[in-house]
Order: sequence, then structure tokens, then C-alpha cells
Amino acid sequence: MSDVTPPLDDLLDGLHVVSLPMRVRFRGITVREVALIEGPAGWGEFGAFLEYEPPEAVHWLASAVEAAYQAAPDVRRDRIPINATVPAVAADQVPEVLARFPGARTAKVKVAEPGQSLAADVARVNAVRALVPAVRVDANGGWTVDEAVVAAAALSADGSLEYIEQPCATVPELAALRRRIDVLIAADESIRKADDPLHVVRSKAADVAVLKVAPLGGVAPMLEIADRIDIPIVVSSALDSAVGIGRGLLAAAALPDLRYACGLGTGGLFVDDIAEPAVPVDGFLPVAPVSPDPARLAALAASAGRRQWWIDRIKACLPLMS
Repeated sequence: MSDVTPPLDDLLDGLHVVSLPMRVRFRGITVREVALIEGPAGWGEFGAFLEYEPPEAVHWLASAVEAAYQAAPDVRRDRIPINATVPAVAADQVPEVLARFPGARTAKVKVAEPGQSLAADVARVNAVRALVPAVRVDANGGWTVDEAVVAAAALSADGSLEYIEQPCATVPELAALRRRIDVLIAADESIRKADDPLHVVRSKAADVAVLKVAPLGGVAPMLEIADRIDIPIVVSSALDSAVGIGRGLLAAAALPDLRYACGLGTGGLFVDDIAEPAVPVDGFLPVAPVSPDPARLAALAASAGRRQWWIDRIKACLPLMS
């Protein structure tokens, strides 16, 4: 999984665990906890979501080790177009959210949130559409095939959708849906959570592949998968801190072709971050490595108990990296 597996003591020597407060609830959380690792090549981020068990979380640790201990790949571009990210907020909150993404010409809107109605999704999407020319939606696998057919029609009734990201949970459902709607389908979880990330393409179940660096084990493994997928790639964030966003931008910069805006503008969802967030210029973010601000690391440090929880998690994951 990793060409370099440093000793546990080395990882812990460079370990900082931080708690990042969020502006709005996202993925059901209001505080994002991540472990940052400083190594000879720079900073890596281990931010597997708290519910992930070691067999899944180990990929995120491998990504952090890659960033901290291995040289970066060559890049083909020095700035990356990004989409605005709109959580499942009320329609009247949309302008406030979009204001944090100056110049963005594409927005990804969360839909199919548990407890919310399709009418609320339509209102949110239309509020975004009034301010941003290109709109894509992300359902996180929240619909059945029949529900997705109805939702696709409702959400595109007042304007086009660039694509629907992960409308259904399984690859067979995505393939069935793709035969029933005209809107493009993007796969996220069906790639990053799959034993075979290319299965979704072989099954003709998606038109776009959403790839995230950390869940795939790092920039190099992500680029290897991208090289074998014959559909367009969108590099996206896994609710990363500034360090993880920097790695996503690096991966996007190394791709031979980049047709769509990337989902790497999620830094605006945090009240505070471990480095000053890069502000989009004309909808683009610069490609550059990120080093945390020591004062911010100290101010955002998690409690001793939470730090120990992450140490125990690293200990559980590390043997799986070989």
C-alpha cells in the first residue's frame, strides 16, 4: 500500500491532532477532527471519518504517509478550477454560502439529506442556479432507482444539471438509472469504497469519476486509477483541512486532462483552519504545498483524550499498510 512505512515513533513525533469547527453541519458533523503528520517531505493529513474501521481508514493513513515521506509528482498546471460546495441548507441561506466561493462558475449542491424533502432540494438547487451558471448535485447514494428518476426530472425541470453524483448506493442501481435518465451520472462512493475501483466503469454505470486522494491511499494511487479510467475525472475533497486540500490540488494539477471544476473548495466550510485558506481567484485555487501555522495548530489542538484516540487509531492501521 505504501512504498515507505515509517516506524510508529516517527509518525507520533510529527503528530498533531486538531478540531476544526464548521460553519454549518456537513455529513452530520459540526466539528472536523483530523490528525496531521509532519515528515521529511512535508505535511500529511490522516482524516478518515471517525466511524471508519481500520481496513478502510488505513488508506487515509497511507495518503498521509505519502505526503509526509515521499516526493511530489510533476504537475501540468498551476491553478485548478473549483466548484462551490453548498450543504443541505435552506434556500434562503444559499447566497451566504456562495459568497465564500468568489468567482466560482460551478456549484455542487447536497441533496437527498435524510429528513429533507425533494421540494427543499429543488428550492435549494434553484437558489444556486440563480447565482451560478453550472450546477451539479450530490445525493451520497440516498435514492432508490425510482426515487432518482423522479428527483432527476424535478431537479432539472428549471435548468440543466452538469451531473448527479452518486444518486444511488450500488453499481447495479447506477447502471439501471443511467439507462433511464438523460442527466450524466458521477460515481464517488462506488469508486472509493470499492474493492475494484474500476468496476463502476466496466459496468457502464457512470459518466464521470469523482476521485478523492485520501480514501484512495494518496496522490500516486489516485493517479494510477485515473490513468485506467476512460471517463472524465473530478478531483474532490473528503472534507479535508488545508493540508489535504493542497494534496487534492496537486493531484488535479498532475492529471493529463481536467475537463470539470474540482470539488476542492471546501475550506470555506470551516470557521478556522490550520493555515490561512487560499481564496479562489476567478473560481481557481493555486497549486502549492501547505504547511500549518504553528499558532493555529496550538489554538485548534484537540484534547489529550482525542489525541490518544488518534494515536490508538494509527496503531491499529499501521500494521495493515504493509
